[in-house]
Amino acid sequence: MAGAIWHALTTHRELSLAQLKKLVEAKSPIFDWAIGWLAREGKVVIVAKKRSFSVRLK
Repeated sequence: MAGAIWHALTTHRELSLAQLKKLVEAKSPIFDWAIGWLAREGKVVIVAKKRSFSVRLK
């Protein structure tokens, strides 16, 4: 799952969490774990927007 997220972000640069989840066709707990792992490893940045969060590669 982390690999699919990484690949999607290399293609699309920055996506909302909802867009990214839909794009990689992920289920909730596994998607959340993969985003958390990538963030902990310093591979992605999670940015707070007004009503959502977006993710981009670091």
